[in-house]
Amino acid sequence: MASREEITIYEDEVRSLYSHLEKMTDLVAVWEVALSDGVHKIEFEHGTTSGKRVVYVDGKEEIRKEWMFKLVGKETFTVGASKTKATINIDAVSGFAYEYTLEINGKSLKKYMENRSKTTNTWVLSLGGADYRVVLEKDTMDVWCNGQKMETAGEFVEDGTETHFSVGDHSCCIKAVSSGKRKEGIIHTLIVDDREIPETVE
Repeated sequence: MASREEITIYEDEVRSLYSHLEKMTDLVAVWEVALSDGVHKIEFEHGTTSGKRVVYVDGKEEIRKEWMFKLVGKETFTVGASKTKATINIDAVSGFAYEYTLEINGKSLKKYMENRSKTTNTWVLSLGGADYRVVLEKDTMDVWCNGQKMETAGEFVEDGTETHFSVGDHSCCIKAVSSGKRKEGIIHTLIVDDREIPETVE
């Protein structure tokens, strides 16, 4: 005969398994959002029978609402170090089918990412066996590396500007020079240890 302790452990395992299976069946949408401090994973659970709504950001539960009578609507929360506003819209398509869309700062995810590609530059590189993601916010000239806002020193040089910072013991510099073409504007280049790093398209 099983001891009381063994039964409790078994009950906990069953409850955990049931909870995991329930989560799997209600997961209706997953998005990846590239922000300056990193790429964030947003998961949304929607129980279409109970109206349950759960939002996870990077695996951490941000919102949980049980037994919602209204199955359509929206959930608003923040993402990342800069607390960027995000909204999941829940719309009925037909019958019991639902459509889920993500907005970032009031724009559809697609529009937000298109705009972001104009206002930021991103580089992904490997240094000493570690991976780094460097992001330049062109409007503020803020530099982020692996989720941390970097201490920088800017200087004017003959053909533009240079923004200096360090990643570990590696010296880094983002050079900004005019393209000479009005439509292209300013070209930003990341130099690490005197080596040019190609830009990454996210």
